[in-house]
Amino acid sequence: MKKAIVASIALFICISSWSQKLTKPDDFLTNDFHKERRELVRDKMPDNSVAVFFANPVRNRANDVNYVYHQDPNFYYLTGHREPHAVLLLFKDKQKANGSSFNELIFVRQHDALREMYDGARLGKEGAVKELDFKLAFEGPDFAEMNIDFSKFDKVLFYDFEDDVRNTSEEADLYDLIETFKEKVGYGKDAMAIETEPKSSNLDTETLDNIMRQLRGIKTADEIDLLKKAIDISTLGQKEVMKALEPGMSETEIQGLHEFIFKKYQAEYEGYPSIVGAGHNGCVLHYIDNYKPEIEDGELILMDLGAEYHGYTADVTRTIPVNGKFTKEQKLIYDLVYEAQEAGKEACKAGASFSSVYQATANVVNNGLVELGLYKSTSDKDMVNPETGRNRYYPHGCCHHIGLDVHDKGEYAALEENMVITIEPGIYIPAGSPCDEKWWDIPVRIEDDYLVTKEGCELLSDLAPRKSDEIEALMTEKSIFNDLDLPSLDEK
Repeated sequence: MKKAIVASIALFICISSWSQKLTKPDDFLTNDFHKERRELVRDKMPDNSVAVFFANPVRNRANDVNYVYHQDPNFYYLTGHREPHAVLLLFKDKQKANGSSFNELIFVRQHDALREMYDGARLGKEGAVKELDFKLAFEGPDFAEMNIDFSKFDKVLFYDFEDDVRNTSEEADLYDLIETFKEKVGYGKDAMAIETEPKSSNLDTETLDNIMRQLRGIKTADEIDLLKKAIDISTLGQKEVMKALEPGMSETEIQGLHEFIFKKYQAEYEGYPSIVGAGHNGCVLHYIDNYKPEIEDGELILMDLGAEYHGYTADVTRTIPVNGKFTKEQKLIYDLVYEAQEAGKEACKAGASFSSVYQATANVVNNGLVELGLYKSTSDKDMVNPETGRNRYYPHGCCHHIGLDVHDKGEYAALEENMVITIEPGIYIPAGSPCDEKWWDIPVRIEDDYLVTKEGCELLSDLAPRKSDEIEALMTEKSIFNDLDLPSLDEK
């Protein structure tokens, strides 16, 4: 009877696996992309070195429920593998063992018929060969048994550990893989072992990140296509919410409308926790509570959300009047931020520095706030908040890479062609600020995504209007959500 049950489970897994293969979207990155990325890493590695990449940990939500798994971006970039409990080894030079040569090894989660019945089919080593196109693939337990002499390499490249991995009962889980690696390389009981013996150790926790920044900061055509899809989905969400918004809605409801659009277009995740802040909440730069029960007539609402499509995330912010019409003061601040963003766009081109783009936006903001009377002058004394040490009303930078992370890996010296970055100036005037009360609780951020070109930059997030008059005009249009009339829970 037991054998029959196991056989039935195995049959179920085979059917499920085949079904998943049939229904998987066909626009993921190809195996050729991931293989090319591995070759580029190998080209940049030091002589006689090995690079070791681990999958992301499984994150616990509460009790026996975990968060939806999200792969480590570097690991996904190099393999396309989306399952936990895995490790990748890339060798600079060809290695030989048992009469065969190789320059990469992947160890993936082993099959478990019972767990796969609950959680879904696992790729396994056969799938890693067939679906990920690795020549040599093994299961996790093989990592401990395999005799890899790391001492023969001049450099063992890896990211240092954060001690945030749970030790589960599963054999060769990520915790076990890391502990096995530490034993094999002589890492010691903690990360300080690297620092205490710098002359005798071949362990290197810095070079690998330098390599990945160089590669991931410049996007391929395939990556740009996925980013454009994520950006289009995000801006369509912004556009539809502009039409649907009205006083009395909750921040959570508005977040839900955005994320419904994300799911409608098959975006698997949000690229980061959604920010929906009305009034004073919009002055909190990374406000993610989104819990205000009723947004108020006359407030601005700042909506910073990005869809993640096949691993690549957009990052788009719009700030709009809840009632569809900017007040005089709101419009003055909004138009100033828009002008600053346009100045940043003009400065954005291959060869320019990131700091020059920021400075272009800051000049517009600071001079404009002097004209409006919020600063006495553009001297540091007038502009700097003594409690934070930052510009009082424009306290953040304006540009970052986007890609597999919302703050993606990349170099931050000079802009290069095919970088995809944000330009996001903002002005935030919380209540109690040292200015006329008519300006209080006005938060404005306009954030868009740009592709850097030789001549300048291409605005990718133009489906959602940015000009104040265009926003007001759009907010008079009917939304698909206007006819959504759910019963009140209090009336049942």
